[in-house]
Amino acid sequence: MHVLVTGCSSGIGLAICRYLLEQGLTVTGLSRRLPPIDNKRFHWVGTDLSALAFTPLELEASSFDALVHAAGVMHTGDIQAYEHELAQQMWRLHVDAPALLVKKLLAEQAPLKRIILIGSRTQQGALGKSAYAASKAAQQGLVRSWALELMAGQTTVNLIAPGATRTPMLEDPNRQGVAPKLPPMGRFIEPDEIAASVSFLLSEQARSITGQTLTVCAGGSL
Repeated sequence: MHVLVTGCSSGIGLAICRYLLEQGLTVTGLSRRLPPIDNKRFHWVGTDLSALAFTPLELEASSFDALVHAAGVMHTGDIQAYEHELAQQMWRLHVDAPALLVKKLLAEQAPLKRIILIGSRTQQGALGKSAYAASKAAQQGLVRSWALELMAGQTTVNLIAPGATRTPMLEDPNRQGVAPKLPPMGRFIEPDEIAASVSFLLSEQARSITGQTLTVCAGGSL
């Protein structure tokens, strides 16, 4: 299986790439920065995913069996601190980017059988994160709509919604004033837990799961 993974340079995206490579899959990664991966089955394409609508992506897309969209950015603040450009940046990365990638893959007749978006438990709404939550909630609409559109071709489309995960985003200064909340289980989620969930949804055993959201939150949604 050849998997296209976005946001491969750090955090969850990097963990997904490493996990899938360990499983013997072939991975192409998209990110702005070169990821710390040295593997013959890994290929990196440098790109700004938030600019896909304006900058053509130099990528031969006809060989991909799966897309995992893990790229993300968070800007926090209450409604009084709402900034249009920051909200648009999140929308371009969380909504436009996966939509444009799926469009390209389908147009180039990729043998696409799995689409997975990495969302956030915040999609249900969170204090001080309205613009971020809105962009993540939109991903759920994409997933359920694409699941219906692509069902006849046996392509599954699913969303993984992690709670607070131990990644660089946890320390991101953009979330100043909205500290991460420790889940009820008393620990943050580890990136490899999300990577393992991705691996399952890519597997043949998950072929009947589509249009669904898998929440991985260490009890945070209870």
